[in-house]
Amino acid sequence: MLELAGIIILGILAQWVAWKFKIPAILPLILIGLLVGPIAAAYITEDGSKWIEPIWNGEKGLFPGDYLYNFVSLAISIILFEGGLTLKRDEIKNVGPVISKLITLGAAITFFGAGIVAHKIFNLSWELSFLFSGLIIVTGPTVITPILRNIPLKKDISTVLKWEGILIDPIGALVAVLVFEFITVGGESGFTKTAFIEFGKILLFGTTFGFTFAHALAYVINKKMIPHYLLNVASLSTVLLVFVESELFAHESGLLAVVVMGMVLGNGKLKNIKELLYFKESLSVLLISILFILLAANMNIEELMLLYSWKTLALFAIVVFVIRPLAVFASTINSKLKFNEKIFISWVGPRGIVAAGIASLFGSKLLKQGVEGAEYITPLVFMIVLGTVLLNATTARFFARIVGVFLKKSDGILIVGASNPARLIASYLRDKGKRIVIIDANKQFIEQALEDNLEALNVNIYDDELTDNIELNDVGYLIALTANDTVNKQALENFSEIFGEHGSFKIASSTEINEASAEEKLHFFTPKDDYINLSEAYRENPVIHQVKIADEKQYKEVLNMLYNEEKSIPLFIEKGTGLYLITEYERDQMPKKELILSYLGKKIV
Repeated sequence: MLELAGIIILGILAQWVAWKFKIPAILPLILIGLLVGPIAAAYITEDGSKWIEPIWNGEKGLFPGDYLYNFVSLAISIILFEGGLTLKRDEIKNVGPVISKLITLGAAITFFGAGIVAHKIFNLSWELSFLFSGLIIVTGPTVITPILRNIPLKKDISTVLKWEGILIDPIGALVAVLVFEFITVGGESGFTKTAFIEFGKILLFGTTFGFTFAHALAYVINKKMIPHYLLNVASLSTVLLVFVESELFAHESGLLAVVVMGMVLGNGKLKNIKELLYFKESLSVLLISILFILLAANMNIEELMLLYSWKTLALFAIVVFVIRPLAVFASTINSKLKFNEKIFISWVGPRGIVAAGIASLFGSKLLKQGVEGAEYITPLVFMIVLGTVLLNATTARFFARIVGVFLKKSDGILIVGASNPARLIASYLRDKGKRIVIIDANKQFIEQALEDNLEALNVNIYDDELTDNIELNDVGYLIALTANDTVNKQALENFSEIFGEHGSFKIASSTEINEASAEEKLHFFTPKDDYINLSEAYRENPVIHQVKIADEKQYKEVLNMLYNEEKSIPLFIEKGTGLYLITEYERDQMPKKELILSYLGKKIV
């Protein structure tokens, strides 16, 4: 009981450490697992026992016999199902040729390149070599996002890295599953005609069960045949049912079935897809926390010592410094990416949770089958995962500066609220050359923003979705322009540190205009106007006008005219190449001459 509770406590502690220090969770999870497992047995405990022993002498421990493999199989099936849910056809079509090539041509280069290198260096069989290479195809958003979250990069770079990780996760898992199944079938039948028939059965039953049950589950959910409070657990039980049933009909087809099921559901017309994703994400966090401590603890010091060789260093170096850049440069031929941007993308390729999890599962199964060389699979993949995560987590920011992709100033602007006046202001700023991202929980407002050719996201500010979006790393200004003052305050409280590096502002409420402190007024969007004034000015004349200001006297006269005119609101000061809010300009006491003042509403001069 103590060990079971300890795994969960240590797992969640590792997740917290990862969040606190902005590192991928897989790093502390595996390190803790190694500490309480093989390291404790070899160097800490007197009798050579592990603090956490998943399997001991085959039939003892937390998961004696086949129970650990069964638990790992079920846990991986749920994680892969969630990965399948995130893979959307539309996203593949819209992410652009670079990302499409990375997840096809780039993945193929990694698969064949790493397979050949593993075979030559470690003298593994071709089957095991390509299983290893299939496992390390994946990067994964859970490892890339924490690494890049605090590195200000151009949107193009962040987009490539983010979508490569999201899309290649289930693709890489599918490749690894197929290679493993091919090995399993070949090991039993020697790749004869019978072996290919068995492999065909795996493909047939895996895809059939996944496709059929996905449509069945979507039907019963959309027809509200499952009560809302049972929706998530019913979906979970269906995933487990598909996995088990597919395994009964064709051994080793279960993982393929759940990946297909997730992909079909994710691309279907499931009304509760977001709610299902949130539940699966929470469950995956718990399972991953338990899984990787168990898997790392289950390793023995002898397996780790297999890596104590120049061969390991050679394999790691070739995978990271030769094969990854080759895949990236081949995938970005004729793209708009600059040479230094390609170099940075080549440097950032941390392997993730799917690779480590499936490696442990497949390595253990192949060891039980007595496949020669199978003992290398798990430690080699763990080495690639830990090595790439450590390398990128410690050097990505520094390397971004060296190659010149680190943005010296994050001057993108995040606007919270997509109402009519907010969209007009966003369009004005965009036309001035600023990168503008506008967000709102109102789907209709966001659709209107997209029609205005604005970059818009349907996001609730109370969700964590926004902070995980590394494509917003170049945002340094935050402006909250909703009609709800509580939402505006929440936006500044939650996101000022992340997106308001150079300034965070909100439209003032009617009471704040007169009652706010001097410090609070420094964060007002306009000095003397609330959302009602903003809306009325827009209704009166939805145009942003400009007036040239020669000196400080004219500046004060024009401002007084605007403040006295109820239907006009001063917004921005344009001086040289700089564009500032009135509040920001006043705060920094900039020279009040030779500038352009922009205002919304009725034309006054």
